[in-house]
Amino acid sequence: MMPAMATYVGFLRAINLGANRKFPKDAIRAAVEAAGFTDVETYINTGNVRFATALRSRPRIEAALEEAFLADRGFEVPTIVFTPKELSEIAEHAASFGHGGRHYVSLLKEEPTQDAIAKVEALTSAGEVARVSGRAVHLLLGENYHEAKLTNAVVERHLGVATNRNLTVIEALARKWGG
Repeated sequence: MMPAMATYVGFLRAINLGANRKFPKDAIRAAVEAAGFTDVETYINTGNVRFATALRSRPRIEAALEEAFLADRGFEVPTIVFTPKELSEIAEHAASFGHGGRHYVSLLKEEPTQDAIAKVEALTSAGEVARVSGRAVHLLLGENYHEAKLTNAVVERHLGVATNRNLTVIEALARKWGG
């Protein structure tokens, strides 16, 4: 009897930046399928992929994908996995902020400690706010977000591996793939 399949959403970190880290969405889809995952779909060229698997351990899923991506591309691609329900919860929580500026979400590989959360949230200033909710860090920035001090690099320095998407992408993925 085949084990039941479950759906997950993966977010790839640091791809399609510069000349040496190219990973087009068709190649992502092919690598995920080659790793044995099914029902694979990608969304835009920023490293968003939905797939089904019989695996249930998030760390094992991430490790299998990272191994497949390294074999395919020749460089490491940290991958962060959420369930469709978790993705929907991140998008729903974002709506509660009512922020009128730029809203980005850093998606974390690991659950942060309370101490680390306090350190990141303490970096909040008049024009930039960080709010941590589970494995998501909401960065509420002003219109000059290119000059922001609260960045994914700052999040990673305090909370570990993360990848960043703007809220528009998170909301689109939650509508498309959420649960």
